[in-house]
Amino acid sequence: MTYQIHDNIPVWGDLQPNALAQMRACLEHKSAVKAALMADHHLGYIQPIGGILAYDNAVSPSGVGYDIACGNKAVRLDIPAAEARANITKIMTGIWETLEFGVGRKNKERVDHSLFEEQAWKLKPLASLKKLAEEQLGSIGSGNHYVDIFVDELEQVWIGVHFGSRGFGYRVATHFIKEGGGKSNDVCPVVLPVNSNIGQDYLTAMHLAGTYAYAGRDWVCKRVASLLGAEILEEVHNHHNFAWQERHQGTNLWLVRKGATPAYPGQCSFIGGSMGDVSLIVEGIESLESKTALYSTIHGAGRIMSRTEASGRRRKGKRRGGKISRRMMIDWVTNQNIELRGAGTDESPHCYRRLPEVVNHHAPTLRVLHTLRPIGVAMAGTD
Repeated sequence: MTYQIHDNIPVWGDLQPNALAQMRACLEHKSAVKAALMADHHLGYIQPIGGILAYDNAVSPSGVGYDIACGNKAVRLDIPAAEARANITKIMTGIWETLEFGVGRKNKERVDHSLFEEQAWKLKPLASLKKLAEEQLGSIGSGNHYVDIFVDELEQVWIGVHFGSRGFGYRVATHFIKEGGGKSNDVCPVVLPVNSNIGQDYLTAMHLAGTYAYAGRDWVCKRVASLLGAEILEEVHNHHNFAWQERHQGTNLWLVRKGATPAYPGQCSFIGGSMGDVSLIVEGIESLESKTALYSTIHGAGRIMSRTEASGRRRKGKRRGGKISRRMMIDWVTNQNIELRGAGTDESPHCYRRLPEVVNHHAPTLRVLHTLRPIGVAMAGTD
């Protein structure tokens, strides 16, 4: 057994007491019935990142969080690894100049998609967000959202992307958290009965944000493949901030996964590491431990240092007091032969656990199919 039980909550990896306290507070809600903390768990907004919470006939917009349907997509290409390595500087410059990284950025290329014809846009809180959503579809955002080029153990080239529903999802979450009675100083989740009008409206909006996030990641992967002159041979795609209706131990429940990936037997997922570490393609397997984990797994390596601790605070136009210098970050990725574009020190590899060590805690529930080593990384720049 690779987990421990704390207050009836199964916990994988090194216990983070503040995350456990958060999950205990979530479980106090009358509709909350089960919880689990994955090996990458850490403190989040209301519900811990790396945490799964199961509700009976209810869903939590604060549990899903502000980046609805944040997730990962990886695609395998038909080009030789030697070609990608030889041209990585040109490739990353093309990605950086073509795609939009950063807060509030809009895609320079118009993306027409059938999702904008869906009836859900007529829902009152969504109608005013449609224009923003259309403008931002295919942009990447900031923080730990990225576009990476990888080579696996078989010398196969992959594109990996990580981002969610952008400003559209953020505004959807803001609306429903407020309408559900949420306040800025909350420590307990906003929970909506699924058979209520507001619960149904939230589920409609959440699923539209999920479709939107999938469409954005699809577009970015296709666009990058076209920059490389490559064809896509294989796709792995998954959300890790979302709510799913699932059956567990004979009961229909709503599972809110925040920073946690579904991992049913035979289900493949792309799990990203830090900018200077490997990422993985994994497949869920059946085991008693898989059931205990509510058929879930990690979504990444997990932070061990806050953004402020890493990069410091902004004072008089400059960042001061951070533990991680840009030279430290650049030295790490240079030693790994990675071509970097953008990125702030709050996303340095020093801020994260090592992914192989984290995923090892879930060995009885997963099979590693491919180990992806980054050769190019693009993220939003500092500030």
